Amino acid sequence: MDKINKAKSISIWIFIIPFVAVNACLILITEFQWLFPDQEDIIHNTFPYIDGGASISRTARPYPSWLIFKPAMFLTSFLLIKYWYLNRDILLSFNKNYKHLKKILFFGLGSATALIIHSIFLGIEFDNNFYKLFRRVIMLLFIIFEVAAQAYLVVALYSFKKELSKFINVKVLKLKLILVSVLILVAIIAIPIISWPGNTFKFVKHALEWNYFLGVITFYLLTYFMWKKKS
Repeated sequence: MDKINKAKSISIWIFIIPFVAVNACLILITEFQWLFPDQEDIIHNTFPYIDGGASISRTARPYPSWLIFKPAMFLTSFLLIKYWYLNRDILLSFNKNYKHLKKILFFGLGSATALIIHSIFLGIEFDNNFYKLFRRVIMLLFIIFEVAAQAYLVVALYSFKKELSKFINVKVLKLKLILVSVLILVAIIAIPIISWPGNTFKFVKHALEWNYFLGVITFYLLTYFMWKKKS
């Protein structure tokens, strides 16, 4: 199926582009400090996946980091939109009346839209509590919508597992199910931590953010390996 091959090829780029962009911003701000006009923006000696020394937005927000981050996120959002439409078409080819099809598309497109909005407003600072809340809500919506779309899609693929046996690696599909289950469990456990006011648990929040980001995009890496080469 042509749509399966397209979904496979797009999925690897949805993993590569944000992974490279986010880590390029981290390397830029920690190793190439002379490129930053405002020296207050630079960060020293941190590997935030472990020590939580900075948030993703902290590394991507200053100039010139956002020159990498914003275009990468816009491109990722575009690819996400194509990805979720392709998956809708793939599911339709197996069951035109699948009950959760609209939910998959709604949450998938919603996550892409939230990522676009987040990228637009990144780096724009206003000393306004409502604006700060707005940015947090948009980021939270991206996470909720993205994980919900992934969960519904995995359930859908499982329901068509026999019909898809010629096209997918079932072992990788099981890994996707485990990954999504872990993402949901971690999100539930993390709610009290991330909602805690002030700088309490700041480093835990940052480390959680980096690793959760990696988990979310790993879903698309697994998608690439799930679909067999010759469909």
